[in-house]
Amino acid sequence: MVASVEGKGSPVVRVLVTGSSGQLGSALVDLLEERGDAVLGVDLPEVDIVNPVSVSAVFESFAPDVVINCAAYTAVDEAEANEAAAMAVNAEGPRVLATQCLASGAWLVHISTDYVFAGDATSPYPESATGDPKSAYGRTKWAGEQAVRSVLPNASYIVRTAWLYGLKGNNFVKTMMRLASERETVSVVTDQIGQPTYAGDLAAQILALLDVRPAAGTFHGTNSGHCSWFEFTQAIFEHIGADPRRVLPTDSASFDRAAPRPAYSVLGHDNWVRYGMSPLPSWREGLSAAFREGLES
Repeated sequence: MVASVEGKGSPVVRVLVTGSSGQLGSALVDLLEERGDAVLGVDLPEVDIVNPVSVSAVFESFAPDVVINCAAYTAVDEAEANEAAAMAVNAEGPRVLATQCLASGAWLVHISTDYVFAGDATSPYPESATGDPKSAYGRTKWAGEQAVRSVLPNASYIVRTAWLYGLKGNNFVKTMMRLASERETVSVVTDQIGQPTYAGDLAAQILALLDVRPAAGTFHGTNSGHCSWFEFTQAIFEHIGADPRRVLPTDSASFDRAAPRPAYSVLGHDNWVRYGMSPLPSWREGLSAAFREGLES
């Protein structure tokens, strides 16, 4: 039985999730199935969002009302040497999806990132802030946003997230849990500030967005509050019963990476409030929920 979700537009009954094997994509598929929506999760090699023929075929067979695009080239450092490959997935792919949505009358939710900003602010970036990416990954994701807005200005949501972790796949939380079992101490940077975001919380927020169906626009899908990676790791250690004093402070200069990391990745949440919705819970609540719902290293 397919349950329709009444919004201000047409009922949302058929949802296509691209990048469904990833942290957010898998959380969305699980939640959509749980609440009774018709959902199809796809990923490579079955569907290639860069290939119009591949995308057209899945639209023809499934006829989605909504597409949630979680597919992305996310290897931040590798993108510095492979920007063309990243651009294909992160910019051309969203353009192909938006074009197909326009032709079929479907809405598109496109997942973007804090990396579209320079990361040098001192107060939360508003949803209306202009992108100023400093890495190849950020440039490709900003180009993807622009493509979606250009092709599908009245039937799309851009949802930017940051510091994402989930129950499935590899992520920072699982890495720190593993290191806690392997090492006496771990050194973590104090000079990068952001918003750890639990994929389960973000998935629920995206579905709430589709239920309310406000005007097309940009929303920041990050857990509320902020912390450094160092503070986040201390909280992870506390959750697993490890001594947080085993987490030692260091700075970004101690790590040689190809791509620059934003020093400040705090995103504002005004648009949720503007449309009568609550922002995501605090990052500490999100971390607690992740462990409660089965996060394992």
